[in-house]
Amino acid sequence: MKEVSEQGAYLQLAALCARAEHCQHELIEKMRRWELSDEAQARVMQRLISERYVDDERYARAFVRDKITYNHWGRRKVEQGLWMKGIDDDIRQRVLGEIADEEYLAVLRPLLKQKRRSTKATSDYELNQKLVKFALSRGFTYDIIRQCIDGDVDEVDGDA
Repeated sequence: MKEVSEQGAYLQLAALCARAEHCQHELIEKMRRWELSDEAQARVMQRLISERYVDDERYARAFVRDKITYNHWGRRKVEQGLWMKGIDDDIRQRVLGEIADEEYLAVLRPLLKQKRRSTKATSDYELNQKLVKFALSRGFTYDIIRQCIDGDVDEVDGDA
């Protein structure tokens, strides 16, 4: 890999951040791969932050919205994703706290409805266990899952 100068690193990262949101952790890893010194990394990072190319809170908000809306992830999986991106705990908690349970329900209900149609089970109990396991693997909390499953059972009973 060719060596990148401090100015070159700044220009490449600024162009990258102008196209899409990136967190500090991603950019530091990129500079580490370029074998930029720790001092140069700190200076480049500080400049990117001061010029508002990088903002971890803004990144976290975009990440959470995208993962809930498009990937249909639950709170736990999103939180783990933010942790893996190196987002501070206070930012993670603040951003995740802004998401209301109703938004998770709005994502989970259609997901469970679709999964219910494609899941084979010998009893309602077995079906519900499979649905719970599926939703837990998507990162939803048990209380949200129960609300959806109990609500779906009421709707099915009401249709009969």
